[in-house]
Amino acid sequence: MGDYLLVSRTEDGDTARALASELAGGARRAGLLVSDLNASTWLAVGGPHPPNTLQVSNWTLIGDVFDRRSPQIPATRPGDPWDYERKMMARLWGRFVGVQFGRGQKPVTLLRDPSGALECVAWDHEGLTIVSSVAFDWLIQRLRPAWRINVGRLAQALRDPLPSMGALLLDGPVALTPGTIQPLPLSHPAVEIWNPAVIARQSQDPWPSTEEASRHLRAVIDDTVSSLAGLSGPIAAEISGGLDSSIVASSIARRDPDTVKLWINAYGTTPESDERRYVAALGRKLGVEPACVPHAAAPITTEWLNAIAQDFRPGLNALDRPHDLDWTRRLTAAGAIGLMTGRGGDTILLQRATADAFIDRWRDEKWRSLWSPDVWELAAANEVSIWTLIGQARRRGRKVHTIPQRSHPMLPALPKTCSLHPWLRNWDDFGPAKAFQIAGLADSVSRHEPSALSRAVDVRNPLCAQPVIEACLALPASLLTTGGRERGLARHAFRNRLPAEIIERRSKGDMTRTYGRMIHDSLDVLRPWLIDGRLAALGVIDAAATDRELTRETLLWRGKYSTIILAAAFEAWVRTWEGLVGPTR
Repeated sequence: MGDYLLVSRTEDGDTARALASELAGGARRAGLLVSDLNASTWLAVGGPHPPNTLQVSNWTLIGDVFDRRSPQIPATRPGDPWDYERKMMARLWGRFVGVQFGRGQKPVTLLRDPSGALECVAWDHEGLTIVSSVAFDWLIQRLRPAWRINVGRLAQALRDPLPSMGALLLDGPVALTPGTIQPLPLSHPAVEIWNPAVIARQSQDPWPSTEEASRHLRAVIDDTVSSLAGLSGPIAAEISGGLDSSIVASSIARRDPDTVKLWINAYGTTPESDERRYVAALGRKLGVEPACVPHAAAPITTEWLNAIAQDFRPGLNALDRPHDLDWTRRLTAAGAIGLMTGRGGDTILLQRATADAFIDRWRDEKWRSLWSPDVWELAAANEVSIWTLIGQARRRGRKVHTIPQRSHPMLPALPKTCSLHPWLRNWDDFGPAKAFQIAGLADSVSRHEPSALSRAVDVRNPLCAQPVIEACLALPASLLTTGGRERGLARHAFRNRLPAEIIERRSKGDMTRTYGRMIHDSLDVLRPWLIDGRLAALGVIDAAATDRELTRETLLWRGKYSTIILAAAFEAWVRTWEGLVGPTR
Protein backbone atom coordinates (compact mmCIF):
# COMPACT_ATOMS: atom_id res chain seq x y z
CA MET A 1 0.00 0.00 0.00
CA GLY A 2 1.32 3.46 0.79
CA ASP A 3 3.85 4.75 3.31
CA TYR A 4 3.57 6.94 6.37
CA LEU A 5 5.87 8.93 8.65
CA LEU A 6 4.70 10.24 12.00
CA VAL A 7 6.81 12.76 13.93
CA SER A 8 5.82 13.95 17.39
CA ARG A 9 7.56 16.30 19.79
CA THR A 10 7.94 14.64 23.17
CA GLU A 11 9.92 17.64 24.41
CA ASP A 12 8.85 21.27 24.03
CA GLY A 13 12.26 22.87 23.57
CA ASP A 14 13.34 24.91 20.56
CA THR A 15 15.67 22.13 19.32
CA ALA A 16 12.88 19.57 19.01
CA ARG A 17 10.53 22.13 17.50
CA ALA A 18 13.08 23.19 14.87
CA LEU A 19 13.96 19.59 13.97
CA ALA A 20 10.30 18.61 13.62
CA SER A 21 9.73 21.56 11.31
CA GLU A 22 12.82 20.74 9.26
CA LEU A 23 11.74 17.10 8.84
CA ALA A 24 8.27 18.19 7.74
CA GLY A 25 9.91 20.23 5.00
CA GLY A 26 12.00 17.23 3.99
CA ALA A 27 8.86 15.09 3.78
CA ARG A 28 7.18 17.62 1.50
CA ARG A 29 10.23 17.79 -0.75
CA ALA A 30 10.14 13.99 -0.96
CA GLY A 31 6.61 14.19 -2.35
CA LEU A 32 4.73 13.22 0.82
CA LEU A 33 1.49 14.87 1.89
CA VAL A 34 2.00 16.39 5.37
CA SER A 35 -0.81 17.24 7.79
CA ASP A 36 -1.00 18.06 11.48
CA LEU A 37 -2.62 15.53 13.81
CA ASN A 38 -2.35 17.95 16.71
CA ALA A 39 -0.13 20.77 17.93
CA SER A 40 2.75 18.37 18.64
CA THR A 41 2.46 15.79 15.87
CA TRP A 42 2.40 15.72 12.10
CA LEU A 43 1.77 12.83 9.72
CA ALA A 44 3.15 12.43 6.20
CA VAL A 45 1.73 9.89 3.75
CA GLY A 46 2.51 8.86 0.19
CA GLY A 47 2.80 5.94 -2.20
CA PRO A 48 0.33 4.30 -4.57
CA HIS A 49 -2.41 4.14 -1.90
CA PRO A 50 -1.61 6.75 0.78
CA PRO A 51 -2.86 5.66 4.21
CA ASN A 52 -6.04 7.28 5.49
CA THR A 53 -6.70 8.24 9.10
CA LEU A 54 -9.70 7.21 11.18
CA GLN A 55 -10.56 8.19 14.73
CA VAL A 56 -11.83 5.25 16.82
CA SER A 57 -12.42 6.29 20.42
CA ASN A 58 -9.09 7.80 21.51
CA TRP A 59 -7.10 5.97 18.84
CA THR A 60 -5.95 7.54 15.59
CA LEU A 61 -5.73 4.65 13.11
CA ILE A 62 -3.51 5.11 10.06
CA GLY A 63 -4.26 2.92 7.03
CA ASP A 64 -7.26 0.94 5.79
CA VAL A 65 -9.82 -0.05 8.44
CA PHE A 66 -12.90 -2.25 7.92
CA ASP A 67 -15.71 -3.36 10.22
CA ARG A 68 -16.13 -7.09 10.82
CA ARG A 69 -19.47 -8.40 9.62
CA SER A 70 -19.97 -10.86 12.52
CA PRO A 71 -17.30 -10.11 15.11
CA GLN A 72 -16.61 -12.53 17.96
CA ILE A 73 -15.98 -10.12 20.81
CA PRO A 74 -13.78 -11.61 23.55
CA ALA A 75 -15.08 -11.72 27.11
CA THR A 76 -14.34 -8.74 29.30
CA ARG A 77 -11.19 -9.09 31.38
CA PRO A 78 -11.76 -7.27 34.69
CA GLY A 79 -8.77 -5.12 35.53
CA ASP A 80 -7.21 -5.46 32.08
CA PRO A 81 -6.07 -1.97 30.96
CA TRP A 82 -6.18 -3.13 27.32
CA ASP A 83 -9.64 -4.72 27.37
CA TYR A 84 -11.03 -2.12 24.93
CA GLU A 85 -8.14 -2.65 22.49
CA ARG A 86 -8.64 -6.44 22.48
CA LYS A 87 -12.28 -5.91 21.62
CA MET A 88 -11.33 -3.33 18.97
CA MET A 89 -9.03 -5.89 17.31
CA ALA A 90 -11.97 -8.30 17.15
CA ARG A 91 -14.39 -5.67 15.80
CA LEU A 92 -12.08 -4.14 13.18
CA TRP A 93 -9.61 -5.48 10.66
CA GLY A 94 -7.48 -4.03 7.92
CA ARG A 95 -4.00 -2.75 7.18
CA PHE A 96 -3.23 -0.16 9.82
CA VAL A 97 -1.21 1.11 12.74
CA GLY A 98 -2.52 3.24 15.57
CA VAL A 99 -1.37 6.03 17.85
CA GLN A 100 -2.97 7.19 21.07
CA PHE A 101 -2.33 10.66 22.49
CA GLY A 102 -2.35 11.64 26.12
CA ARG A 103 -1.59 14.68 28.22
CA GLY A 104 -0.15 17.59 26.28
CA GLN A 105 -1.16 15.89 23.00
CA LYS A 106 1.93 13.69 23.27
CA PRO A 107 1.83 10.08 21.97
CA VAL A 108 1.46 7.53 24.75
CA THR A 109 0.79 4.26 22.91
CA LEU A 110 1.36 2.68 19.49
CA LEU A 111 -0.46 -0.27 17.93
CA ARG A 112 0.00 -2.58 14.92
CA ASP A 113 -2.84 -4.62 13.47
CA PRO A 114 -2.60 -8.46 13.58
CA SER A 115 -2.06 -8.92 9.82
CA GLY A 116 1.20 -6.97 9.87
CA ALA A 117 0.36 -5.50 6.46
CA LEU A 118 1.78 -2.12 7.49
CA GLU A 119 5.23 -1.98 9.11
CA CYS A 120 5.60 -0.01 12.33
CA VAL A 121 9.12 1.02 13.39
CA ALA A 122 9.61 3.61 16.12
CA TRP A 123 12.55 5.40 17.70
CA ASP A 124 13.39 8.49 19.74
CA HIS A 125 15.67 11.23 18.44
CA GLU A 126 16.53 14.57 20.07
CA GLY A 127 13.16 15.18 21.68
CA LEU A 128 11.11 13.54 18.92
CA THR A 129 9.31 10.22 18.69
CA ILE A 130 9.41 9.02 15.09
CA VAL A 131 7.23 6.21 13.70
CA SER A 132 7.56 5.03 10.12
CA SER A 133 6.56 2.27 7.73
CA VAL A 134 9.78 2.53 5.69
CA ALA A 135 13.33 3.76 6.12
CA PHE A 136 13.06 6.95 4.10
CA ASP A 137 16.56 7.57 2.75
CA TRP A 138 16.37 11.35 3.15
CA LEU A 139 15.27 10.90 6.79
CA ILE A 140 18.03 8.48 7.78
CA GLN A 141 20.63 10.56 5.93
CA ARG A 142 19.56 13.67 7.85
CA LEU A 143 19.32 12.10 11.31
CA ARG A 144 22.25 9.67 11.13
CA PRO A 145 20.88 7.80 14.17
CA ALA A 146 23.30 6.01 16.50
CA TRP A 147 22.19 2.54 15.42
CA ARG A 148 24.35 -0.50 14.80
CA ILE A 149 23.84 -3.82 13.05
CA ASN A 150 23.45 -6.69 15.52
CA VAL A 151 25.74 -9.39 14.16
CA GLY A 152 24.27 -12.13 16.35
CA ARG A 153 20.72 -11.50 15.12
CA LEU A 154 22.03 -11.15 11.58
CA ALA A 155 23.62 -14.60 11.70
CA GLN A 156 20.50 -16.16 13.23
CA ALA A 157 18.21 -14.49 10.69
CA LEU A 158 20.13 -15.98 7.78
CA ARG A 159 19.41 -19.42 9.24
CA ASP A 160 15.87 -18.72 10.37
CA PRO A 161 13.08 -19.68 7.94
CA LEU A 162 10.81 -17.13 9.70
CA PRO A 163 12.93 -13.96 9.69
CA SER A 164 10.40 -11.48 8.43
CA MET A 165 8.54 -10.45 11.54
CA GLY A 166 10.84 -10.57 14.56
CA ALA A 167 13.17 -7.98 15.98
CA LEU A 168 15.07 -5.80 13.53
CA LEU A 169 18.69 -6.59 12.78
CA LEU A 170 19.50 -3.08 13.98
CA ASP A 171 20.09 -2.09 17.60
CA GLY A 172 18.19 1.13 18.24
CA PRO A 173 14.75 1.27 16.60
CA VAL A 174 11.82 -0.83 17.85
CA ALA A 175 9.64 -2.81 15.44
CA LEU A 176 6.18 -3.66 16.73
CA THR A 177 5.07 -7.26 16.34
CA PRO A 178 1.67 -7.51 14.63
CA GLY A 179 -1.12 -7.65 17.18
CA THR A 180 0.80 -5.76 19.86
CA ILE A 181 0.60 -2.46 21.70
CA GLN A 182 3.75 -0.50 22.51
CA PRO A 183 3.41 1.89 25.47
CA LEU A 184 5.68 4.92 25.35
CA PRO A 185 8.45 5.55 26.12
CA LEU A 186 9.85 2.73 24.01
CA SER A 187 11.76 1.31 26.97
CA HIS A 188 8.44 -0.11 28.23
CA PRO A 189 7.68 -3.72 27.25
CA ALA A 190 5.20 -4.34 24.44
CA VAL A 191 1.79 -5.84 25.27
CA GLU A 192 0.37 -8.66 23.16
CA ILE A 193 -3.35 -8.20 22.52
CA TRP A 194 -3.68 -10.75 19.69
CA ASN A 195 -2.02 -14.13 19.30
CA PRO A 196 -2.80 -16.83 16.70
CA ALA A 197 -2.62 -19.57 19.33
CA VAL A 198 -5.62 -18.04 21.12
CA ILE A 199 -7.66 -18.26 17.91
CA ALA A 200 -6.30 -21.73 17.10
CA ARG A 201 -7.60 -23.12 20.41
CA GLN A 202 -11.07 -22.96 18.86
CA SER A 203 -9.94 -25.79 16.57
CA GLN A 204 -9.93 -28.04 19.65
CA ASP A 205 -13.67 -27.49 20.19
CA PRO A 206 -16.33 -29.70 18.53
CA TRP A 207 -15.86 -29.42 14.78
CA PRO A 208 -18.45 -28.06 12.36
CA SER A 209 -19.56 -30.16 9.42
CA THR A 210 -17.68 -29.89 6.16
CA GLU A 211 -20.59 -28.05 4.55
CA GLU A 212 -20.91 -25.59 7.41
CA ALA A 213 -17.17 -24.92 7.42
CA SER A 214 -17.21 -24.51 3.62
CA ARG A 215 -19.98 -21.92 3.75
CA HIS A 216 -18.17 -19.99 6.48
CA LEU A 217 -14.81 -20.04 4.68
CA ARG A 218 -16.37 -19.00 1.38
CA ALA A 219 -18.26 -16.12 3.01
CA VAL A 220 -15.18 -14.85 4.85
CA ILE A 221 -13.01 -14.92 1.73
CA ASP A 222 -15.74 -13.24 -0.35
CA ASP A 223 -16.18 -10.47 2.23
CA THR A 224 -12.43 -9.91 2.58
CA VAL A 225 -11.82 -9.84 -1.17
CA SER A 226 -14.76 -7.48 -1.65
CA SER A 227 -13.43 -5.06 0.97
CA LEU A 228 -9.91 -4.94 -0.44
CA ALA A 229 -11.04 -4.85 -4.07
CA GLY A 230 -13.36 -1.98 -3.16
CA LEU A 231 -10.50 0.29 -2.13
CA SER A 232 -9.16 2.80 -4.62
CA GLY A 233 -9.18 1.40 -8.14
CA PRO A 234 -9.03 0.32 -10.89
CA ILE A 235 -7.28 -2.94 -10.07
CA ALA A 236 -5.47 -5.87 -11.66
CA ALA A 237 -5.73 -9.49 -10.54
CA GLU A 238 -2.94 -12.06 -10.52
CA ILE A 239 -3.98 -15.52 -11.73
CA SER A 240 -1.07 -17.90 -11.43
CA GLY A 241 -3.06 -20.98 -12.39
CA GLY A 242 -2.91 -22.30 -8.84
CA LEU A 243 -5.78 -22.75 -6.42
CA ASP A 244 -5.18 -19.71 -4.19
CA SER A 245 -5.16 -17.00 -6.83
CA SER A 246 -8.06 -18.75 -8.59
CA ILE A 247 -10.15 -18.55 -5.41
CA VAL A 248 -9.43 -14.83 -5.07
CA ALA A 249 -10.18 -14.29 -8.77
CA SER A 250 -13.51 -16.10 -8.43
CA SER A 251 -14.49 -13.85 -5.53
CA ILE A 252 -13.58 -10.74 -7.53
CA ALA A 253 -15.53 -11.97 -10.56
CA ARG A 254 -18.54 -12.67 -8.35
CA ARG A 255 -18.35 -9.14 -6.91
CA ASP A 256 -17.71 -6.98 -9.99
CA PRO A 257 -15.39 -8.20 -12.76
CA ASP A 258 -15.56 -4.83 -14.51
CA THR A 259 -13.35 -3.26 -11.82
CA VAL A 260 -10.45 -5.40 -13.07
CA LYS A 261 -8.41 -3.70 -15.78
CA LEU A 262 -6.06 -6.63 -16.23
CA TRP A 263 -6.20 -10.34 -15.37
CA ILE A 264 -2.53 -11.25 -15.57
CA ASN A 265 -0.45 -14.42 -15.50
CA ALA A 266 3.32 -14.86 -15.75
CA TYR A 267 4.53 -18.15 -17.23
CA GLY A 268 8.01 -19.57 -16.97
CA THR A 269 10.22 -21.33 -19.49
CA THR A 270 10.07 -24.78 -17.87
CA PRO A 271 7.08 -27.14 -17.99
CA GLU A 272 6.49 -26.92 -14.24
CA SER A 273 6.50 -23.10 -14.33
CA ASP A 274 4.10 -22.75 -17.27
CA GLU A 275 0.52 -22.90 -15.97
CA ARG A 276 -1.27 -21.39 -18.94
CA ARG A 277 -3.61 -24.31 -19.49
CA TYR A 278 -5.03 -23.87 -15.99
CA VAL A 279 -5.26 -20.10 -16.50
CA ALA A 280 -7.18 -20.65 -19.73
CA ALA A 281 -9.62 -22.99 -17.98
CA LEU A 282 -10.16 -20.40 -15.25
CA GLY A 283 -10.73 -17.67 -17.83
CA ARG A 284 -13.42 -19.74 -19.51
CA LYS A 285 -15.12 -20.49 -16.19
CA LEU A 286 -15.12 -16.88 -14.99
CA GLY A 287 -15.78 -15.33 -18.39
CA VAL A 288 -12.61 -13.23 -18.39
CA GLU A 289 -9.66 -12.92 -20.75
CA PRO A 290 -6.33 -13.43 -18.98
CA ALA A 291 -3.18 -11.82 -20.33
CA CYS A 292 -0.38 -14.38 -20.17
CA VAL A 293 3.08 -12.85 -20.31
CA PRO A 294 6.56 -14.37 -20.00
CA HIS A 295 8.03 -14.33 -16.52
CA ALA A 296 10.72 -11.66 -16.81
CA ALA A 297 14.20 -12.86 -15.86
CA ALA A 298 17.67 -11.36 -15.95
CA PRO A 299 21.07 -12.03 -14.38
CA ILE A 300 21.62 -10.55 -10.93
CA THR A 301 23.54 -7.28 -10.77
CA THR A 302 24.95 -5.31 -7.85
CA GLU A 303 22.59 -2.46 -8.76
CA TRP A 304 19.66 -4.86 -8.42
CA LEU A 305 20.87 -6.12 -5.02
CA ASN A 306 21.47 -2.62 -3.70
CA ALA A 307 18.03 -1.49 -4.87
CA ILE A 308 16.24 -4.07 -2.69
CA ALA A 309 18.30 -3.27 0.42
CA GLN A 310 17.04 0.19 1.30
CA ASP A 311 14.60 -0.62 4.07
CA PHE A 312 14.54 -1.64 7.73
CA ARG A 313 14.71 -5.33 6.80
CA PRO A 314 16.56 -7.22 4.04
CA GLY A 315 14.45 -7.12 0.87
CA LEU A 316 13.38 -10.77 0.80
CA ASN A 317 10.02 -9.96 -0.79
CA ALA A 318 11.79 -8.04 -3.55
CA LEU A 319 14.17 -10.75 -4.77
CA ASP A 320 12.37 -11.29 -8.09
CA ARG A 321 13.18 -7.76 -9.22
CA PRO A 322 13.00 -8.27 -13.03
CA HIS A 323 9.50 -9.71 -12.64
CA ASP A 324 8.45 -6.88 -10.30
CA LEU A 325 9.71 -4.23 -12.71
CA ASP A 326 8.02 -5.90 -15.68
CA TRP A 327 4.66 -6.13 -13.91
CA THR A 328 5.01 -2.54 -12.69
CA ARG A 329 5.30 -1.44 -16.31
CA ARG A 330 2.39 -3.61 -17.46
CA LEU A 331 0.01 -2.68 -14.64
CA THR A 332 0.82 1.00 -14.93
CA ALA A 333 0.22 0.91 -18.67
CA ALA A 334 -3.16 -0.76 -18.04
CA GLY A 335 -4.12 2.00 -15.60
CA ALA A 336 -4.29 -0.30 -12.56
CA ILE A 337 -3.34 1.18 -9.20
CA GLY A 338 -3.97 -1.98 -7.16
CA LEU A 339 -3.14 -5.69 -7.56
CA MET A 340 -5.11 -8.53 -5.96
CA THR A 341 -3.09 -11.70 -5.29
CA GLY A 342 -3.56 -15.17 -3.81
CA ARG A 343 -0.38 -15.04 -1.76
CA GLY A 344 -0.46 -16.72 1.63
CA GLY A 345 -2.97 -19.41 0.71
CA ASP A 346 -0.47 -22.24 1.00
CA THR A 347 -0.08 -21.47 4.69
CA ILE A 348 -3.49 -20.45 5.90
CA LEU A 349 -5.58 -22.85 3.77
CA LEU A 350 -3.12 -25.60 4.78
CA GLN A 351 -0.87 -27.03 2.12
CA ARG A 352 0.49 -29.73 4.48
CA ALA A 353 -1.78 -32.71 3.79
CA THR A 354 0.79 -35.06 5.28
CA ALA A 355 0.94 -37.45 8.22
CA ASP A 356 0.98 -34.33 10.40
CA ALA A 357 -2.75 -33.80 9.70
CA PHE A 358 -3.46 -37.32 10.95
CA ILE A 359 -1.26 -36.82 14.00
CA ASP A 360 -3.33 -33.76 14.92
CA ARG A 361 -6.48 -35.85 14.67
CA TRP A 362 -4.99 -38.79 16.57
CA ARG A 363 -4.12 -36.53 19.50
CA ASP A 364 -7.83 -35.82 19.99
CA GLU A 365 -9.60 -38.98 18.81
CA LYS A 366 -7.10 -41.86 19.00
CA TRP A 367 -8.66 -45.00 17.44
CA ARG A 368 -11.95 -43.21 16.69
CA SER A 369 -10.11 -41.25 13.99
CA LEU A 370 -10.08 -44.36 11.79
CA TRP A 371 -13.82 -44.03 11.19
CA SER A 372 -13.23 -40.98 8.97
CA PRO A 373 -12.91 -41.65 5.22
CA ASP A 374 -10.58 -38.63 5.08
CA VAL A 375 -7.97 -40.63 6.96
CA TRP A 376 -7.97 -43.39 4.37
CA GLU A 377 -7.76 -40.85 1.56
CA LEU A 378 -4.88 -39.10 3.36
CA ALA A 379 -3.00 -42.39 3.59
CA ALA A 380 -3.59 -43.09 -0.10
CA ALA A 381 -2.48 -39.58 -1.09
CA ASN A 382 0.77 -40.02 0.87
CA GLU A 383 1.22 -43.59 -0.44
CA VAL A 384 1.42 -45.12 3.04
CA SER A 385 -0.75 -47.53 4.96
CA ILE A 386 -3.09 -46.62 7.79
CA TRP A 387 -0.78 -48.56 10.11
CA THR A 388 2.12 -46.36 9.06
CA LEU A 389 0.11 -43.26 9.97
CA ILE A 390 -0.83 -44.76 13.33
CA GLY A 391 2.78 -45.68 14.02
CA GLN A 392 3.97 -42.18 13.22
CA ALA A 393 1.28 -40.66 15.41
CA ARG A 394 2.10 -42.89 18.38
CA ARG A 395 5.83 -42.23 18.07
CA ARG A 396 5.26 -38.50 17.71
CA GLY A 397 3.07 -38.30 20.78
CA ARG A 398 3.16 -34.82 22.29
CA LYS A 399 6.78 -34.00 21.65
CA VAL A 400 7.77 -30.35 21.52
CA HIS A 401 7.93 -28.70 18.12
CA THR A 402 11.11 -27.28 16.68
CA ILE A 403 11.69 -24.85 13.83
CA PRO A 404 14.10 -26.37 11.33
CA GLN A 405 17.10 -24.14 10.75
CA ARG A 406 18.30 -23.29 7.26
CA SER A 407 21.55 -25.15 6.62
CA HIS A 408 24.20 -24.67 3.97
CA PRO A 409 27.94 -25.39 3.86
CA MET A 410 28.72 -21.68 3.71
CA LEU A 411 26.88 -21.03 7.01
CA PRO A 412 29.14 -21.71 10.03
CA ALA A 413 27.66 -23.61 12.95
CA LEU A 414 26.06 -21.43 15.62
CA PRO A 415 25.21 -22.17 19.25
CA LYS A 416 21.69 -23.51 19.51
CA THR A 417 19.22 -20.90 20.65
CA CYS A 418 15.93 -21.53 22.42
CA SER A 419 14.37 -18.14 21.60
CA LEU A 420 11.05 -18.44 19.78
CA HIS A 421 8.97 -15.96 17.90
CA PRO A 422 6.23 -14.62 20.24
CA TRP A 423 3.54 -16.32 18.18
CA LEU A 424 5.16 -19.72 18.75
CA ARG A 425 5.38 -19.68 22.53
CA ASN A 426 2.27 -21.84 23.00
CA TRP A 427 2.44 -23.90 19.84
CA ASP A 428 3.22 -27.10 21.76
CA ASP A 429 -0.45 -27.08 22.77
CA PHE A 430 -1.26 -28.21 19.22
CA GLY A 431 -0.44 -31.05 16.90
CA PRO A 432 2.28 -30.54 14.26
CA ALA A 433 -0.03 -29.52 11.41
CA LYS A 434 -1.72 -26.73 13.35
CA ALA A 435 1.58 -25.71 14.97
CA PHE A 436 3.28 -25.30 11.62
CA GLN A 437 0.26 -23.43 10.27
CA ILE A 438 0.91 -20.90 13.04
CA ALA A 439 4.61 -20.83 12.16
CA GLY A 440 3.78 -20.30 8.51
CA LEU A 441 1.53 -17.43 9.49
CA ALA A 442 4.50 -15.69 11.08
CA ASP A 443 6.38 -16.10 7.81
CA SER A 444 3.46 -14.91 5.68
CA VAL A 445 3.82 -11.40 7.09
CA SER A 446 6.74 -11.09 4.65
CA ARG A 447 4.19 -11.11 1.80
CA HIS A 448 3.46 -7.49 2.70
CA GLU A 449 7.08 -6.30 2.63
CA PRO A 450 8.16 -3.70 0.05
CA SER A 451 9.22 -4.47 -3.51
CA ALA A 452 9.59 -2.54 -6.74
CA LEU A 453 6.03 -3.59 -7.57
CA SER A 454 4.50 -2.51 -4.25
CA ARG A 455 6.20 0.88 -4.59
CA ALA A 456 4.21 1.50 -7.79
CA VAL A 457 0.87 -0.24 -7.17
CA ASP A 458 -1.07 -1.20 -4.06
CA VAL A 459 -0.50 -4.97 -3.66
CA ARG A 460 -3.41 -6.52 -1.73
CA ASN A 461 -3.21 -10.02 -0.26
CA PRO A 462 -6.69 -11.01 1.00
CA LEU A 463 -5.62 -14.51 2.09
CA CYS A 464 -3.14 -12.83 4.48
CA ALA A 465 -5.89 -10.66 6.02
CA GLN A 466 -7.07 -11.09 9.59
CA PRO A 467 -10.61 -12.45 8.88
CA VAL A 468 -9.28 -15.26 6.66
CA ILE A 469 -6.42 -15.98 9.06
CA GLU A 470 -8.79 -16.32 12.00
CA ALA A 471 -11.35 -18.40 10.10
CA CYS A 472 -8.71 -20.98 9.15
CA LEU A 473 -6.89 -21.00 12.49
CA ALA A 474 -10.17 -21.86 14.19
CA LEU A 475 -10.61 -25.03 12.08
CA PRO A 476 -8.71 -28.27 12.76
CA ALA A 477 -6.11 -29.43 10.27
CA SER A 478 -8.14 -32.54 9.49
CA LEU A 479 -11.05 -30.35 8.34
CA LEU A 480 -8.81 -28.05 6.31
CA THR A 481 -7.47 -31.17 4.55
CA THR A 482 -10.91 -32.62 3.82
CA GLY A 483 -10.69 -35.54 1.41
CA GLY A 484 -7.06 -36.11 2.35
CA ARG A 485 -6.11 -33.22 0.05
CA GLU A 486 -3.93 -30.22 0.64
CA ARG A 487 -6.25 -27.21 0.99
CA GLY A 488 -9.10 -29.74 0.80
CA LEU A 489 -11.71 -27.56 2.50
CA ALA A 490 -10.94 -24.65 0.19
CA ARG A 491 -11.29 -26.96 -2.83
CA HIS A 492 -14.63 -28.16 -1.52
CA ALA A 493 -15.86 -24.64 -0.71
CA PHE A 494 -15.09 -23.24 -4.17
CA ARG A 495 -15.70 -26.38 -6.25
CA ASN A 496 -18.71 -24.87 -8.05
CA ARG A 497 -16.91 -21.66 -8.99
CA LEU A 498 -13.65 -23.07 -10.35
CA PRO A 499 -12.88 -25.40 -13.25
CA ALA A 500 -12.35 -29.08 -12.48
CA GLU A 501 -8.80 -28.81 -13.83
CA ILE A 502 -7.87 -26.56 -10.90
CA ILE A 503 -10.00 -28.24 -8.21
CA GLU A 504 -8.59 -31.68 -9.02
CA ARG A 505 -5.06 -30.52 -9.78
CA ARG A 506 -2.37 -32.39 -7.85
CA SER A 507 0.72 -30.61 -9.16
CA LYS A 508 1.90 -27.14 -8.22
CA GLY A 509 3.69 -24.48 -10.21
CA ASP A 510 7.41 -24.44 -9.47
CA MET A 511 9.97 -21.77 -10.37
CA THR A 512 12.96 -23.52 -8.77
CA ARG A 513 14.73 -24.29 -12.03
CA THR A 514 14.11 -20.76 -13.30
CA TYR A 515 15.67 -19.20 -10.22
CA GLY A 516 18.47 -21.76 -10.23
CA ARG A 517 19.33 -20.78 -13.78
CA MET A 518 19.37 -17.12 -12.71
CA ILE A 519 21.97 -17.90 -10.04
CA HIS A 520 24.04 -19.95 -12.48
CA ASP A 521 24.04 -17.01 -14.89
CA SER A 522 25.06 -14.59 -12.13
CA LEU A 523 28.07 -16.34 -10.59
CA ASP A 524 30.46 -13.69 -11.94
CA VAL A 525 28.61 -11.18 -9.74
CA LEU A 526 27.72 -13.39 -6.77
CA ARG A 527 31.18 -14.85 -6.15
CA PRO A 528 33.03 -11.59 -5.37
CA TRP A 529 29.88 -10.12 -3.81
CA LEU A 530 29.83 -12.84 -1.13
CA ILE A 531 33.40 -14.12 -0.89
CA ASP A 532 34.88 -10.64 -0.48
CA GLY A 533 31.84 -9.13 1.22
CA ARG A 534 30.88 -7.95 4.67
CA LEU A 535 29.10 -11.15 5.75
CA ALA A 536 32.33 -13.06 5.25
CA ALA A 537 34.34 -10.36 7.04
CA LEU A 538 31.96 -10.54 10.02
CA GLY A 539 32.08 -14.33 10.12
CA VAL A 540 28.40 -14.70 9.28
CA ILE A 541 29.31 -16.82 6.25
CA ASP A 542 32.46 -18.86 5.63
CA ALA A 543 34.43 -17.34 2.75
CA ALA A 544 36.33 -20.54 1.92
CA ALA A 545 33.15 -22.65 1.90
CA THR A 546 31.41 -19.99 -0.19
CA ASP A 547 34.26 -20.17 -2.71
CA ARG A 548 33.77 -23.94 -2.97
CA GLU A 549 29.97 -23.77 -3.18
CA LEU A 550 29.60 -21.03 -5.77
CA THR A 551 30.72 -23.04 -8.76
CA ARG A 552 28.59 -24.38 -11.56
CA GLU A 553 29.58 -27.96 -10.76
CA THR A 554 28.67 -27.73 -7.08
CA LEU A 555 25.40 -25.93 -7.80
CA LEU A 556 24.37 -28.59 -10.30
CA TRP A 557 25.17 -31.30 -7.75
CA ARG A 558 23.90 -29.69 -4.54
CA GLY A 559 21.46 -26.95 -5.51
CA LYS A 560 20.32 -25.03 -2.37
CA TYR A 561 19.77 -21.92 -4.42
CA SER A 562 17.52 -20.17 -1.91
CA THR A 563 20.23 -19.79 0.72
CA ILE A 564 22.59 -18.25 -1.84
CA ILE A 565 20.16 -15.59 -3.02
CA LEU A 566 19.16 -14.84 0.58
CA ALA A 567 22.80 -14.38 1.53
CA ALA A 568 23.25 -12.01 -1.40
CA ALA A 569 20.27 -9.96 -0.21
CA PHE A 570 21.57 -9.86 3.37
CA GLU A 571 24.98 -8.79 2.08
CA ALA A 572 23.41 -5.88 0.22
CA TRP A 573 21.45 -4.89 3.31
CA VAL A 574 24.57 -4.87 5.52
CA ARG A 575 26.49 -2.76 3.01
CA THR A 576 23.61 -0.29 2.74
CA TRP A 577 23.18 0.16 6.48
CA GLU A 578 26.87 0.34 7.23
CA GLY A 579 26.94 3.22 4.78
CA LEU A 580 24.20 4.91 6.78
CA VAL A 581 25.10 4.19 10.42
CA GLY A 582 28.76 3.25 10.29
CA PRO A 583 30.80 0.03 10.22
CA THR A 584 29.83 -3.03 12.23
CA ARG A 585 32.26 -4.20 14.89
